[in-house]
Amino acid sequence: MKRILGLDLGTNSIGWAGLLAELKDNGNLQPLKIEAAGSRIIPMDAAVLGDFDRGNSISQTAERTRLRGARHLLERCKLRRERFHRVLDILGFLPTHYSQALNRYGQFNEGKEPKLAWRKDETGKHIFLFTNSFNEMLEEFKAAHPEFDKKIPYDWTIYYLRKKALSQKISKEELAWILLNYNQKRGYYQLRDEDENTNSNKKTEYHALKVIAVEDSGERKDKNTWYNIELENGWIYRYASNVQPDWVGKTKEFIVTTDLNDDGTFKKDKEGNIRRTFRSPKEEDWTLIKERTQSDIENSGKSVGAYIYDTILQSPSQKIRGKLVRTIERKFYKDELRRILEKQTEFHSELQDKALYNACIEELYPSNEAYRQNIANRNFTYLLVDDILFYQRPLKTKKSLIANCPYEEYTVIDKATGEEKRYGIKCIAKSHPLYQEFRLWQFVDNLHIYKKEPANDIDVTHEFLKDENDYVALFNWLNSKKTINQKAFLSYKTFNLKKSAGSYRWNYVEDKNYPCNETRAQILSHLSKANISPEVLTPEFEEDLWHILYSVEDKQELTKALKRFAEKKCLNHLFVETFQKFPPFKKEYGAYSAKAIKKLLPLMRMGEYWAIENFDKNTLERIDSIITGEYDDRIKNRVRDKAINLTDITAFKALPLWLACYIVYNRHSEAKEITKWTSPDDVQNYLNSFKQHSLHNPIVEQVITETLRTVRDIWKQYGNIDEIHLELGREMKNPADKRKKMTQQILENENANLRIKKLLMEFASPEFGIENVRPYSPSQQEILRIYEDGVFASTDKLPEEIEAVLKKFKENDTKKQPTRSEVLRYKLWMEQKYRSPYTGQPIPLAKLFTPAYEIEHII
Repeated sequence: MKRILGLDLGTNSIGWAGLLAELKDNGNLQPLKIEAAGSRIIPMDAAVLGDFDRGNSISQTAERTRLRGARHLLERCKLRRERFHRVLDILGFLPTHYSQALNRYGQFNEGKEPKLAWRKDETGKHIFLFTNSFNEMLEEFKAAHPEFDKKIPYDWTIYYLRKKALSQKISKEELAWILLNYNQKRGYYQLRDEDENTNSNKKTEYHALKVIAVEDSGERKDKNTWYNIELENGWIYRYASNVQPDWVGKTKEFIVTTDLNDDGTFKKDKEGNIRRTFRSPKEEDWTLIKERTQSDIENSGKSVGAYIYDTILQSPSQKIRGKLVRTIERKFYKDELRRILEKQTEFHSELQDKALYNACIEELYPSNEAYRQNIANRNFTYLLVDDILFYQRPLKTKKSLIANCPYEEYTVIDKATGEEKRYGIKCIAKSHPLYQEFRLWQFVDNLHIYKKEPANDIDVTHEFLKDENDYVALFNWLNSKKTINQKAFLSYKTFNLKKSAGSYRWNYVEDKNYPCNETRAQILSHLSKANISPEVLTPEFEEDLWHILYSVEDKQELTKALKRFAEKKCLNHLFVETFQKFPPFKKEYGAYSAKAIKKLLPLMRMGEYWAIENFDKNTLERIDSIITGEYDDRIKNRVRDKAINLTDITAFKALPLWLACYIVYNRHSEAKEITKWTSPDDVQNYLNSFKQHSLHNPIVEQVITETLRTVRDIWKQYGNIDEIHLELGREMKNPADKRKKMTQQILENENANLRIKKLLMEFASPEFGIENVRPYSPSQQEILRIYEDGVFASTDKLPEEIEAVLKKFKENDTKKQPTRSEVLRYKLWMEQKYRSPYTGQPIPLAKLFTPAYEIEHII
């Protein structure tokens, strides 16, 4: 007798059943009875489950994470301020009242946080320190606006000083005020993977242009008309609308994207016009605000502070924060502050004093002698700008989230206890050149070509890929491609299938793109743009360059690294310019480590790529034992059975992955170590030691722990369990993007079902004259669906009135349901378009639901 436990795991419940079965003499199990059954409801909020099913990456801890991020930002802002305080205090730039409120570490004393530009007198009244500069600013405002009678805020003095500091001397305290002001407004810093325009063949610009004329082109898009909008610089902006826009004389804002050739020139269409696209975003669009503000500052030729001051000088009612300057890139602030410090260094000897500089870095880095020596030859401009104010902490690697290799590990001996500890090696990045080659050899090895036949397709791979040379040639062809699909594969010139490609297929999905060597293809493309021969792309060159492009996320650091690489490899000046626009690689990882792949690849290669020198020493020893049949307790019998036909070292090439794994590691998909639980207490002990949030998905984590509790309780109640059979819900098996896609498909199917039912209900009325219509019959719904599919497939474009009918079918929206006349028009259109696949004649809708026509399921 065997007790079998069946589990059905879903996101909101766990169904279970205990089955008693008898083991027969032939080894089969004969079910006897269901001993017990039930379900365990997982306590979880319905909204959270809904988000999970829809693929939304919102967890139960999302709000807590958001608040923690805000706290970290505030903490770093305070840390920069404290470091500033310590340096400025050494320089003697801080006002007395402000300096006295600080402790030894640049922090404010408890209960004190004064403003640098304001101090209290004996009566407790606040006094502005920089009245001289404020009065100078007032004189300029009076000169520009003699009749202006409103009060000018003292805070505007900061913008006046930021402009003045670029050309004239300001006091030490005023300079300290400016420096601390930059700590609050540092600008937007964009990493490579956040870059909006990673495509080097496109140029994105902001333009504000006046509309000269609006012309009806005569072309239509559904119910809309295409209008040609003539702009003041001669450009034509095409705009689709059902109403002619009243834009003549108005200024419109655009984000303009222009296509570029590889040499940087503008790409043109067949008519000789430059290919550019226009995007007219909404006023609150973040990209528009950013591009518009940056464009205004660049066109003014001024620094940010000077631009703000001159604007409010001309228009004192202008609101600054949130209106005049919104989000702009950090480089604008950084360039302005560097210019201010370089100018003020000429007037303040403290900023030129090397002894003071050394005292400051000693104060900041008392225990880091190596770093002190590294920046000892710098100056205060570097220390204040790059080391304190605009220092950007590198992102943490989070290597702990990367899976460990199932084969390779390393050993560490604890010096204190002498205990040997083993740790897994992290899996390789998918973009790594080694992994790209490894994946491509698997793809080539699994490829088959079939000739389509009425009965059964015939495998004709051997007719096109006769020997190693053919496979190597195919590999070389694919090795420079980013992706491949069936159509492109069958166009391979060696196959010579241009005229008869329709008679063949491959063993993969026909209309799907499969990755080849994406990394190599991208690098070759950029080398071509830089006018560099592809011959430089050796394996060593490719891996070194990949490491730079993969690991460096800061755009400025990337440029520096590329310059050093270009100098080392003697490459032209276009190399750096081209590769600094290289799109960042995705942070995705394979199933094996680089160390494991280096051992497996030599057995998977063939032809010119195969060499015995590339084999690992231990692998060679194992191969020798397999060939000679010599006893080796490290080699299992099943490995010898699988490699029985490999009788020579030269036969260990072009091996499938599973066989290569058996030869090198004794196993393929088998688990290395299996944890065995002998009692319900073992399950409870595991639950007690389970680390919360270790799976980084609260819903999956909760389902797993509830499943273990279910098994524990059943084990206690009914005794020993011999087997457990698991069925996993699709929500659990798929990642977020697939869950999101499935949810969208389900919604579309629901809308299609509503449309089908509505049509059947209309067709059931006497005026249509259609026989035997049953609106709620699943078989008739399927008949009409197949009928529709045939109609839609027989025409390239649906008429507008038919599309309108389809769009009107929405759940719980009776106002938008199609009218009786629209349904009739829809029916007639289907009658005119659809034809029988056997006779070529149209199938009349009146006979569609009668025995005159049956569904033929042909694959």
